[in-house]
Amino acid sequence: MSNLERLCVSTGSPYEPLIGLSRAVRIGSIICVAGTAPIGPDGKTVGVGDPAAQARRCFEISRIALEQLGASFSNVIRTRILLTRIEDWQVIGAIHGELFRDIRPALTTMQVSRFIDPDWLVETEIDAVI
Repeated sequence: MSNLERLCVSTGSPYEPLIGLSRAVRIGSIICVAGTAPIGPDGKTVGVGDPAAQARRCFEISRIALEQLGASFSNVIRTRILLTRIEDWQVIGAIHGELFRDIRPALTTMQVSRFIDPDWLVETEIDAVI
């Protein structure tokens, strides 16, 4: 892979072709995983009303995208957690801790007013370097 070659991963989200985005993009050693919502394989929201289930799904989608580009969670240098209810930070933070406790990427957690789908309580973003 040359340093300028762009590799893109799609995870089948109905929003990817509609908006024109990739789930993840790798150029050289850098991988960026886009804002990832808790969408199941059936295209429906996973864990409606359950921030923990939604966070786990977001991280699962991101993990799969990273793996398709030759990376893993051990390559993650930055994560972002976006919440519609900031009071969910501890529940979701605990899940982040399970997955990244030994990796300890830079993390930003913030509240947003809402997402495209009002059933989504969380989205995540991940940056990695191989």
